[in-house]
Amino acid sequence: MIQRIQTLFLFLAAACFAILFKTPMATSDKPTAQFLSDQVYTIQDQNVLLGLTLLGALIAVSAIFLYKNRKLQIKLGYGVMLMAIILSLASFLFLANDTANQDATAQISDQWGMFIPLVSVLFALLANHYIRKDDQLVKSMDRLR
Repeated sequence: MIQRIQTLFLFLAAACFAILFKTPMATSDKPTAQFLSDQVYTIQDQNVLLGLTLLGALIAVSAIFLYKNRKLQIKLGYGVMLMAIILSLASFLFLANDTANQDATAQISDQWGMFIPLVSVLFALLANHYIRKDDQLVKSMDRLR
């Protein structure tokens, strides 16, 4: 299980989701009424973002342990990608909605947390690539028998 490179990529995708619990998505120089009241926008500010993050990490970890069923593992890899893309879009839309309702003098800067889900998409793509490669190797070995 751990010898396969796709396991490492799936673990890194899950780690990207876990990093979001400590990494801010955006910061503001002035407090606002909603998400940026503490001047830091994190996934804990919105239950939807928290749920998507937990679900993405859970799917990535569960795909690691389904190494015997490569087709399901590929589907779960696509699920990780989908969760990461939805998480990125939802966090951007929630932030844009919050900043539209505040005064124009506040300076909001994006942080690393806004882009980490896209890194997990990259890791899930790499994992799916190597899962397919592994599947082709098994099929070629079956043809030789």
